[in-house]
Amino acid sequence: MTIAPSKPIAEIIDTNRYCLVRKIADGGMGSVYEAILHGAEGFQKVVAVKTILEEYSSNPEFIGMFIGEAKLVADLVHQNIVQIYQLGRFGRLYYMAMEYIKGVNLQQFIERHRQIERKVPVDLGVFIISRICRGLEYAHKKRDKDGNFLGVVHRDISPKNLMISSEGEVKITDFGIAKASNLMADREGEVLLGKIRYMSPEQFELAPTDRRSDLYSLAVVMYELLTGTGLYSSGDRQTIFKERRQGVVHAPRDINMDIPEAAERIILKGLQYDVSDRYQKASEMAYDLEYFLYHKGYGPTIRTLEEYMSSLFPTIYVPESDEPDTDPEGKTS
Repeated sequence: MTIAPSKPIAEIIDTNRYCLVRKIADGGMGSVYEAILHGAEGFQKVVAVKTILEEYSSNPEFIGMFIGEAKLVADLVHQNIVQIYQLGRFGRLYYMAMEYIKGVNLQQFIERHRQIERKVPVDLGVFIISRICRGLEYAHKKRDKDGNFLGVVHRDISPKNLMISSEGEVKITDFGIAKASNLMADREGEVLLGKIRYMSPEQFELAPTDRRSDLYSLAVVMYELLTGTGLYSSGDRQTIFKERRQGVVHAPRDINMDIPEAAERIILKGLQYDVSDRYQKASEMAYDLEYFLYHKGYGPTIRTLEEYMSSLFPTIYVPESDEPDTDPEGKTS
């Protein structure tokens, strides 16, 4: 008997259902919710759902940025970047479903240390920055399906957009104002986008940016993470502009003597005003960070960070119990 081959499925049309559990945060133009994705046969998955704020829902420019972010990040599949699952529309409301990160952002991490008057351990701080750097390396090198270089620049590397999960994973999120060829409008020279405290000089001055701009911002984050204080004396735009132009940077070791000279050199190289004097690629900065951590043969891991976070945020980072002991026959004791 001959069995005819089954006809391949050409298309699946389905309707996803997301139940919003709670609001996690409000951003510049959207809100993020914890949600449950419901599927067939009682399937459930916890996700994050990002929506455009109602006041921007009829603004073509904001809608375009939102759609561009979803399309860009959908192809950025990396362990140090928050994943996008779906872009959808419900009536006039655009939303994107993405990876839910149980944890805190780096701003909360820094503030927690200030509350308890404890310095961030240097090795863990450098480890966190190294993971962000590897995520940026991947994004900066990304090409489209035809092999064309996208020229991705995040343009908003700042503590609130960097996450630490309960498993000790570090992830970049919010590519909402990123630029990438044919996907995101850059509007450089027209509008000041991003957080002033963490902007590179060229971004601040409405000049063209490239991957080196993100590395400057990351160095500002590293400075704050390891010293416990911001790079600039105030959040005032004119004061920051003046300090940038004058090259006013207090040496990290003047603030925290626990910072080794090798780590200080990485920060100061990343903070160079002239882009040609900075790290030219994320891979170069990541190498220096990882050499600092592991050149003696040992250093922090995801597990190290997980254990530290469980002590710092006990209500969020509940460590999993050890696996039950088993006897030789596989029975649990």
